[in-house]
Amino acid sequence: MSGAGRESGAQRAIRGMFADAGVRGWLHVAELSRPEACVTVDPDEAVPVGSIYKVPLMVTFCRLADAGEIDPVERVTLGPADRMPGPTGISVLRDPVTLSLRDLVVLMMTISDNTAADAVLRRVGTAAVDAVCQDLGMPDTRVLGGAATTFEQLVTETGAESLSAAMRRMADNDATVPAVVYQPWSKASTTPADMSRLLRAIWTGAAASERSCVFMRETLGRQAWSHRLASGFPYDDVTVFGKTGTFGSMRHEAGVVELADGSGYTAVVFTQAARADSKLPRADAVIGAAARAAVEELRGTEGT
Repeated sequence: MSGAGRESGAQRAIRGMFADAGVRGWLHVAELSRPEACVTVDPDEAVPVGSIYKVPLMVTFCRLADAGEIDPVERVTLGPADRMPGPTGISVLRDPVTLSLRDLVVLMMTISDNTAADAVLRRVGTAAVDAVCQDLGMPDTRVLGGAATTFEQLVTETGAESLSAAMRRMADNDATVPAVVYQPWSKASTTPADMSRLLRAIWTGAAASERSCVFMRETLGRQAWSHRLASGFPYDDVTVFGKTGTFGSMRHEAGVVELADGSGYTAVVFTQAARADSKLPRADAVIGAAARAAVEELRGTEGT
């Protein structure tokens, strides 16, 4: 089920689900206890990932805190000049706010606060994030400058006069968006396989200290959004942890699904819609549906 050579029935079915939803899809779903047991669709292809870059950023913050190189309760004051574009959290506030670095991490993960993430990345540094990604076996993951670099590149690549104009162009189905906009090399990018490795490291305690891994798991479990990965597992006895990412016509989520019997699965699904509309419910929902189909396939093959 690895995706090499002839595709399995599950892979073909998931590709069909993506097609029916009007998206191109990439997927890596694996058992936490047996990562070689996996269902994949083009898992090693890097794509721009939007806010999913915040997951390796969180891991890097935790590692630096474990090493005593960062004080997690260090206070950071962010004024209006520090605001990053974004629809949530500090990004939409008008007045100065002061928070600890650790609380900024919580905001950037739970409500995907871009201003919080930018402040954490400035404190941590991109070189440290790159080093952690290499150490954890994620050779195709690049954070660059996070959302700030992605926004700067977007203005340049679209030839727009401002970020808001660039975003309007990307959301216009009648406009031609330059192909370079969706190329991974100039902005935060990763592969489903890389993100699956990172999530497994968080769940097995390999990403950082056990205390930090508990913090990261709890934080991923508090994500506010349930319209993507969690939509495929709408049950009280199933717990879904995740981080969404959105960039233009791309909608993603990387997370972990824990079932009532104690089994767990890393679930990473990236998509790119054929249409540029900002609201495409079927494109969001197929992320959860595809992950569920993959989990069901793995459960059906256990012990065979």
